[in-house]
Amino acid sequence: MRISFHGAARNVTGSKHLITLNNGLTILFDCGMFQGMGEETDRLNEHFGFNPAEINYLILSHAHIDHSGLIPRLIAQGFKGEVLCTAATMDLSRILLMDSARIQQQDSDYSNKHRQGKGLPLLKPLYTEDDARLAMRQFKILEYNIEHQINEEISVLFTDVGHIIGSAAVHLSIKENDQTTRISYSGDVGRYGDLILKSPDTFPQADYLLLESTYGDSLHEDAEPTENLLKEIIYQTCILRGGKVIIPAFSVGRTQELLYSLNHLEERGILPDVKYYVDSPLSIKATNVVKSHPENFNKHVRDVMLHDDDPFNFKNLSFIQDTRASIVLNTDPEPCVIISASGMAEAGRVKHHIKNNISDDKNTILLVGYCEPNSLGGRLAAGYSTVSIFGEEFPVRAEIRSVRSMSAHGDYNDLLQFISCQNPEKIKKLFLVHGEYDVQRNFAEKIQEKGYKNVEIPERHQQFVL
Repeated sequence: MRISFHGAARNVTGSKHLITLNNGLTILFDCGMFQGMGEETDRLNEHFGFNPAEINYLILSHAHIDHSGLIPRLIAQGFKGEVLCTAATMDLSRILLMDSARIQQQDSDYSNKHRQGKGLPLLKPLYTEDDARLAMRQFKILEYNIEHQINEEISVLFTDVGHIIGSAAVHLSIKENDQTTRISYSGDVGRYGDLILKSPDTFPQADYLLLESTYGDSLHEDAEPTENLLKEIIYQTCILRGGKVIIPAFSVGRTQELLYSLNHLEERGILPDVKYYVDSPLSIKATNVVKSHPENFNKHVRDVMLHDDDPFNFKNLSFIQDTRASIVLNTDPEPCVIISASGMAEAGRVKHHIKNNISDDKNTILLVGYCEPNSLGGRLAAGYSTVSIFGEEFPVRAEIRSVRSMSAHGDYNDLLQFISCQNPEKIKKLFLVHGEYDVQRNFAEKIQEKGYKNVEIPERHQQFVL
């Protein structure tokens, strides 16, 4: 049996991890899109590093585009197997993949206007909306905490990891040569004591473990002060300076956490009295999906819902669908808070809001999650004095703030707690994925201190014999 790593290998996007049995049967963990990798991004997304037609099963840990975003392309290039996932992951994937296809088509159309005039070859999107619709036919729902036999040799178990609605760790049991091998893949691990979701479950002993490491050298702040920090930033920007707070936020997870926190501030009577906007049709759809899966909520949220049937809505909150209404926000002089996708500020309406507000010192750009270093959000977080947006340079005069405690990824204490249910002596090899290389090397030392002797940090396309 072999395993190879074709994405999220010494970086945090493009998750694809391929298991090949001795009889040739193949299982792919995730099929994610690379994001925010600069000029290299398109090339990485065009080539899988394996033949899609030879994949037998795809097991999807969760719906984020860096884990699901190339599924339609995989299917268009010959994958005919099932996509196994939880119910909420299927619901989210439907809207996220359609949105991804739409953005690609728009980007291609925009670029081709210029390329055509210069006589350059026209660009094509990685896949179309029709490809995304067809892909959903191959999705199959599996429930949490039930071992599912997918053929005579392989069974799969999903356990909740509390990262986003529907997120799961994947646990395979594979019989080969009269031996059973157990392989666990963490997907993305959430926080213990998350604002909305249940904490990660314990899971059965594994022989091999694939563990994400996004924040493997960081400790998050406590979640409670996050609300106070939000209130302080909004008050200083909107009330004292008369400016706008622009918040790039992932449509799934982060947007709902922000709405839940702002709703709680409003319940406490301390939310600054300004207008609040969610300016993202995708975020609106995602919020509705999240609301439809309360079985994933933690006890605190379920208790809140006994007296507040919609903990993601509050006074002065508006949801913007129409493009024209979004454009009006850019010229509206009134102070306000705008939550808009994407989370790394690489695409979508938020990029326009940043463009129109980045050079005014009364405004604030608030970063509330991980941003790949080459992304616009990453450049703002790094303190660049000027940034390029849509090919034009803008001086950064707005205040740049960040709230790291809102991350949906666990910090190194969360990750160590997640694997604490394992006996390190029984782990033959632990692979660190989904992290920047320097972070992974630091985290590897922490893991080795816990007794894990064989820790590997695979390179892209590297293969190991299990």
